[in-house]
Amino acid sequence: MTQFEGSHILSVNQLNLDSITTIFDVANKMTPYALREKRTKVLEGAILGNLFFEPSTRTRVSFGCAFNLLGGHVRETTGMASSSLSKGESLYDTARVLSTYSDVIAMRHPDAYSVKEFAEGSRVPVINGGDGPNEHPTQALLDLFTIQKELSHSGMGINGMHIAMVGDLKYGRTVHSLSRLLCMYKDIQFTLISPSELAMPDYVIADIENAGHKIKITEQLEGNLHQADILYLTRIQEERFPSQEEANKYRGKFRLNHNIYTQHCKSNTVIMHPLPRDSRAQANELDNDLNSHPSLAIFRQADNGLLIRMALFALTLGVENQLEKYECPVNWYSRKADR
Repeated sequence: MTQFEGSHILSVNQLNLDSITTIFDVANKMTPYALREKRTKVLEGAILGNLFFEPSTRTRVSFGCAFNLLGGHVRETTGMASSSLSKGESLYDTARVLSTYSDVIAMRHPDAYSVKEFAEGSRVPVINGGDGPNEHPTQALLDLFTIQKELSHSGMGINGMHIAMVGDLKYGRTVHSLSRLLCMYKDIQFTLISPSELAMPDYVIADIENAGHKIKITEQLEGNLHQADILYLTRIQEERFPSQEEANKYRGKFRLNHNIYTQHCKSNTVIMHPLPRDSRAQANELDNDLNSHPSLAIFRQADNGLLIRMALFALTLGVENQLEKYECPVNWYSRKADR
C-alpha cells in the first residue's frame, strides 16, 4: 500500500513493510498528543462516523478518542437495533447516506466481509474495526507495534522471534490478522496452542507456511512456552459459537497465572492479550496476579492502539505532516505524561 490519503483500511493484506513503517513512524509522532503534553487541532471541523454494530468498549472508544485528540468531532451509532439496518436497509445504502455526513468512518460489524461491502458504497475512507471472525486490522497493527517496542527493550526485533498464540484461534480474528502481518517478516517460530476444535484456520496456517516460517501445533500449554519471546493469549469468543453450551466446553481450558508463568516461561517473555480478558472465575485466562508483572504488556498494548488509530486517521485524511502547524498548549491538569 503506497497511497493512504483517501483510501479504505479494510485488511492487513493491503499492507506491505513500507506502509507498516510509515504507520509506525506517524504513530510515534502522536505520543505527545496522546500523553497530553501538547494538543493539535489538525482535524478541527472534521467528522468521524463511528459505527459499531457489535458490542465494543476499547476499540470504539479508542477510535473516538483518537479522532478527538486530532481536533475532530465524533458521531456514533452503536448496536444494530439503533440503526436502520434493523429495518432492512442495505449496507450500501447506509454507506451512501452516512458517508455524506462524515469525513471518515470507522466500522465494526458481526459479519465477515461486511465492512468491505459497506466501503463499496462509501464516499469517504472506511477503517475496519472488526468484521466478525474475519479480520481486525487496526488491532493487528497495534499488536505488531507493541511487539516491536517490547522486544526492542531486549535488543531484539520481529525477525527471528518466537511467538506462542494461545486459546481460541478459530474465532479470534486478532490472531488471524496478526499472523498475516507477521508473514511479511523472516524466520519466525509460531507455536499455536488451542483445543483442536478451536485451531487456527487452515488458510492462515497455509499463509504462515508459505512465508517460510516454522509452526508447532499443540493442545498442551505446559512445556510449549519456554522458548517464547511473545505469549499472545485470547479469550473464548463465546459470541461466535452456535450456543453458549458449546462455548462453555472450552472456557477456562487455558489459563496463565504468576505460578504457571514462572514455571514455564522465560523471565522476560512478553504477555499480550487483545482484551477484554474474561476475568470470571470459570474462565480467567489471564489472572490478576500478573497485573504488576513488568512483562505484562496488555495495558501498554491498549495505549498503543490510540497511537495507531491516530496515525491511520492522519494518513487517510492526508494531514500527517501538518500536526505541528496546528499545535496548541494543554491548559488542564494531567498526569498522563508521568505514567
